[in-house]
Amino acid sequence: MNKEAKIYIAGHRGMVGSAIKRKLEQEGFTNFVTRVSSELDLRNQQQVADFFEQEKPVYVFLAAAKVGGIVANNTYRAEFLYDNLQIQNNVIHSAHLNGVEKLMFLGSSCIYPKMAPQPLEEDYLLTGPLEETNEPYAIAKIAGIKMCDAYRAQYGCNYISVMPTNLYGYNDNYHPQNSHVLPALIRRFHEAKEQDLSSVTIWGTGSPKREFLFADDLAAACYYLMENYNEPGLVNIGTGEDLSIKELAELVKETVGYEGEITFDTSKPDGTPRKLMNVSKLHSKGWKHTIELPEGIKLAYQDFLSKQTVSQ
Repeated sequence: MNKEAKIYIAGHRGMVGSAIKRKLEQEGFTNFVTRVSSELDLRNQQQVADFFEQEKPVYVFLAAAKVGGIVANNTYRAEFLYDNLQIQNNVIHSAHLNGVEKLMFLGSSCIYPKMAPQPLEEDYLLTGPLEETNEPYAIAKIAGIKMCDAYRAQYGCNYISVMPTNLYGYNDNYHPQNSHVLPALIRRFHEAKEQDLSSVTIWGTGSPKREFLFADDLAAACYYLMENYNEPGLVNIGTGEDLSIKELAELVKETVGYEGEITFDTSKPDGTPRKLMNVSKLHSKGWKHTIELPEGIKLAYQDFLSKQTVSQ
C-alpha cells in the first residue's frame, strides 16, 4: 500500500472500522476520506456513485453493515437483507467503475452452515443450510464474497474477502440488550460489583465454546492481508483458540474484581455448542494474533470504564 494514497474506510466509526483506521495511522497513513451515514447513505446508489467519482479512493475497506443480535436479525429480516446487499453492491460496483486499486470486504462467521464441522474452514462455505435466525444477513455477506470474486474474474479487480471471528475491543457496544456476550458480561459484572450484588446469573449451562479476537488484532491482520494477499475466496481471521462461556465469565469476573457468585440459568438456551475458526490459511500467510484474551479483556474493561466516566 502506498503511504500517500487515498483510503476510504466505510464504517470508520464502528469498532472494526475505527480499529483499522488506528492501525493505518500507526503505519504512517494520513490520507483518509470518511463520511458518516448522515452525509453518505451507502444504500443510495447515486450518492455512492457521486462520492466515488468525486473522491477517487485508491484503497477501500468495506467494514460498514447493518448489524445486530439474534432478535434484531430475526425481526428485521427484510432490512438486514436489503440494506446489506445495497451497501455492498453500491460500494463494490462504484469501486470498480472508479479504478480502486484494492478493496477488502469484511464478512461474518454466520456465513458458514449451521451444522458445519469444527473448526470452520473456508471451504465449508455453501456446503449446508444456514442458521435460520440470521439467514438474511448471512446471505447478504455470502453475496458480497461472491461479488468480490466475480469482479476479480470478469474485470481483474483485486478485491479480497476476510471472515473475522467474534470481536471485542475499543468502541464496542455495551448496551444491556443489544450487545454481544463479552461486552455484556463486562457490563453485568461491573454493575453487580457497583451494586454489591451477591450473584450474577448467566443464560444456559456455560458449556458452549466461543473464540474471541481483539479488534486491534483484526485490524493488524486486515492491514497485513492488504499488503500480502491477492487471491479469490476468503480468509478466516481469528485466534484458532476457544474457551467455554463459563471460563469466559470467570475471566471477566476476575478482571472486573467482582467477588460474588456466578449462577447458570439452565432453563435458557445455550445456542450453538461450538464456533471455532480454522486459521491455518491465515497462519500460512505469515500472520498470527498478539493480544491474548486476559490482556484483551483488561483493555476492553478500561475502555468500558472510560465511557462510563464520559456519560456520567
